[in-house]
Formats: sequence, C-alpha cells, structure tokens
Amino acid sequence: MHLAHLRLRDFRNYGRLDADFSPGFHLLLGHNAQGKTNLLEAIYLMSTLRSFRGVGSAHLVRQGKSSYFVGGSVVGVGTHDIRMAWSRTERRLQLDQQPVKRIIDYLGTLRTVVFCTEDLQLVKGAGRTRRRFIDLLLTQTQPGYLPLLQRYMRAVRSRNALLKQRKPDSDALDSFTGEVVKSGNELMAHRRELVPRLAEQAQAAFGRIAPEAEELQLEYQPRVKNDFGEELKKVRERELTQGATVIGPHRDELKLQLNDRSVADYASEGQKRTVAIALKMAQAEHLTEAHGAPPILLIDDVMGELDAKRREGFLPLLERSGDGRGQVFMTCTEENWPSELGEKLNRWQVDAGQLSTPDNPN
Repeated sequence: MHLAHLRLRDFRNYGRLDADFSPGFHLLLGHNAQGKTNLLEAIYLMSTLRSFRGVGSAHLVRQGKSSYFVGGSVVGVGTHDIRMAWSRTERRLQLDQQPVKRIIDYLGTLRTVVFCTEDLQLVKGAGRTRRRFIDLLLTQTQPGYLPLLQRYMRAVRSRNALLKQRKPDSDALDSFTGEVVKSGNELMAHRRELVPRLAEQAQAAFGRIAPEAEELQLEYQPRVKNDFGEELKKVRERELTQGATVIGPHRDELKLQLNDRSVADYASEGQKRTVAIALKMAQAEHLTEAHGAPPILLIDDVMGELDAKRREGFLPLLERSGDGRGQVFMTCTEENWPSELGEKLNRWQVDAGQLSTPDNPN
C-alpha cells in the first residue's frame, strides 16, 4: 500500500499543494514550523479521520480561511480516490467519488502508523489513551469491531442518562443493561485475544531498540473480573449515586511493566520513550501480519531522539516498510538526517507550506 498523490487546500499552513509520491522512503527536510508535521497529519487524517495531535477540525483550517480540503490517491488492492472537505456548515467524505455512508466501509482504505512526541501519552497518560490504542488496532484488523464498539458506547450513554434520573424506568434500564453486557462481553473477548500477541510483538520490538536486557510486559486488565451482569447488579446503588456506569470495557486498562515494575511510575524518561516506540512498532508489525502488507509509516522527528543503539534496532522496521510496495514518510531537520538509510531516500524540502525536491525547487 502507498499514497500515490496528496492534494491539500487551505490545510494548516498549506494554501495549495499537489504532490506525487512513489513507494519507498520519503524524507521531509526543513526547519521547525515549516509544515513537515502538517503533511503527516494530513495523511493520518485520511487514514483515521482524526488528527494525531488531538485537535478538532476547526484547528486544521488555514489561518484566515473558513474551510479545508484533503484528498489523495491510494494504491493497494486497486486504486482509490479519497476526498475530505470541512467547513463549519458542511462535512464531506467521499471514496471513489461516492459519499461514504458508513465509516466502517471507509476505514482500512489507507492504513498508517504514526510515531510522534504524543506517543509518550501511551505510557504516561490516562487509561483511555491505551484503550484508544487497542481499539484503533482492532478496528484496523477486525471489520466488525468498530460497529460493536459504537453499539456498546451508545448503550452506555443511554444507560448513564437513565442512571442520572431520580427514578429511572426499571424496564428501560434493564434493557440497556442487557445490551451493555452483551456487547461488552464481545469487546472484552476481542481485547483478550489481541493483547497476548501484541505483547509478544512489543517485547520483540523493545528487545531490538533497548540497550538493556529488560522485559517489557503488557497485560490486559478488564474492570469486569467474572460475570458482567452479576457485577453490575452489585454496583447498582453506587451507579445510581454517581449517575454513571462504573464498570465495563470503557474502564479497562492496558498495564505496562518493565521487569514487573510499572513503566509509568518507575521507568526513566528514556525508558518511557523506548516503550512508546516499541508499542508503535508492535502496531506496525501486527498490521503487517494481519493484512500481508505493511502500513504506511509516518515518523515525526523520532530519529533525532534515538541514540545509535536504538536507531540500529529501529531501522530494520523502516527498511521492511520502505522496500517493495511499502512507504515511509519521515520528518527531520538537516542536522538529524538519518544517514544510516544511505541513498534509499526521496528527499523533499519543506519551506513555509511549500514542498519541493532538490531537482525541482519552487
């Protein structure tokens, strides 16, 4: 899979951009605040319909403008045309010139894994960040997972609305409780199946990039320990007091440890960064295993943060993804250009929202 063409209109600091990309490595060079990360953000937006920076669509519009357009051509099993447009009064998403009616029919058209500074939140952030990581990976590999997750969250929200009432309708509450239990049990089954394999892939990745012989451990910790329905009955009074569903997959945790000690509580900043990179490497490996082809890798200034040992372990993943029909986009400044990749790179210069090559400057 690779992105063959990218088209931007009034997106971030890009007024107008049309660029063609071949498979392989693409190195985006330039000083800070020139638009390198914005390019990666646009590609990720087409992949997941959200920004990896955690901001809403209004923040993606170029200053002084009222709307943006992001589009592109993706080559995988066939060629697909993607078009996205946003304004305060209109949102449009088209695949092959047809409106997308169900998100499940769109996701997977463009598969990406992003490596960025925000990845540290996988280690340091709240549990919802790690749940989102698991849910995204399952959405990218299990076609029925996203509708299941949406059904569960709708039932939780409806149940919470009833729990907030002074005298909730008992029949309605039982009905939504039944849906929460049914869909929640299915979600937990998917997560239990994923995490052991993901843990193996994360430990293998960590072993390649960590200078010390430490063991990275991932453990799925569901808030429901036994029978979901029975446990909900036991906490009913507390739920009525708090006006919320207090147990279930929406409260699950992914526990991260190094040598049986919490990464968040005891690891150094360098170790936390290494764990976060290992998790993303595991995500890329899992997607490659599931689909038989690597995802597009979006790497935002990560190489500059790695010492020689960690670079040595990280580079094989880049080489596998960049070989054949894979694709890697990597941002760097001139000073931390990863020379280990040699002559395999397609070099692009990014300057104030303009993209050019050494052979074809703006």
